[in-house]
Amino acid sequence: MKAEVFVSRSLNEIQFWSRIMKEHSFFLRLGFRAEDTQLIQEANYFYNLFEKIEHRSHGFQANEDPAVIQRFNTEVHTAASHIWAFKRRILGLILTCQLPGQTNFPLLVDHTSREANYFRNRLAELNQGKLEPLADAIIDENVFFLRIMADHAKFIGHLLDPSERKLVDQAREFTHDFDQLLFQAQDLDSMRPQSETQPLLTQFLDQNRISVKALKDFKQTARNLIEQCKIKSIIHPLLADHVFREAERFLEIIDMFEGALTHPNQPFHIQH
Repeated sequence: MKAEVFVSRSLNEIQFWSRIMKEHSFFLRLGFRAEDTQLIQEANYFYNLFEKIEHRSHGFQANEDPAVIQRFNTEVHTAASHIWAFKRRILGLILTCQLPGQTNFPLLVDHTSREANYFRNRLAELNQGKLEPLADAIIDENVFFLRIMADHAKFIGHLLDPSERKLVDQAREFTHDFDQLLFQAQDLDSMRPQSETQPLLTQFLDQNRISVKALKDFKQTARNLIEQCKIKSIIHPLLADHVFREAERFLEIIDMFEGALTHPNQPFHIQH
C-alpha cells in the first residue's frame, strides 16, 4: 500500500469511527439507570477518550509520516478494543438480567460492539498493509453494512411512538428489505466470485445503492422532523443524525467500490 493511501485511509477511518464510538458512549449512558454509577463513569471515560482521538485525528496532514500514523493507529486500536470489551460486558449484564429497568436494547448494544470490532479490525489491517482482493472486500463490506442498516430500521421502528403508524410501517418495510438484501449478500458470500470485473458485483452494488439511498432519505426526513419536534418518538436528535451519517458512509463505500470496478488498477479508498 502506498504511503499516501495508508495515511489517507487511516485518518479517514479514525475521523469517522472515533466520532461514532464517542456517540455510542453517550447513547449507552442515556440508557443506564441512575444507580449504575460505575457504568456511567466508564461511558463518560470512553466519550472523553474518543473525543480526544477524534480531535487529534484532524491535526494530522495528508503528507504525514506513515510511521507516526502507524503508531496512532495502534493507540486507537487499543481504545477500540477496550470499548468493544465494555460493550460486550454490558450486553452480558443485560442478557443475564443484571440491569433490570435499563433501556438499551440488547441488539443495540450488540450492534455497537460489532461496529467497534469492525473499527479495530480495519486499523489492524491497515497497519499490516493488508488489502483484500476487491471482490472479497465488496462482499465483506456489504454484508457488514447491510446488517447495520437492517438494525437501524428495527431500532427506528421500536423507538417511534406507536401512534406514528405510517412511519412505523415504513420502518418495518425497510427492515424487511434490508433483511432480504443481507440474506442475498450472505448467499453471494458463500459463492465468493473471484473475478473483480464480474457484472454480478456491479449489479449487487447497484441494487444495494438504491435501497440504501431510500433508507438514507427516510432517515434524513425522520431526523429533520425530530429536530423540529414534528413527530412523536423517544429518538434522541443525535441518534437520528448518527444513523443518517452511517447510511451516508455506506453510500460512499459503494461509490468507492464502483469506481474500483471501473478502474481496477487504481487503489480503492474513500476520499476525504
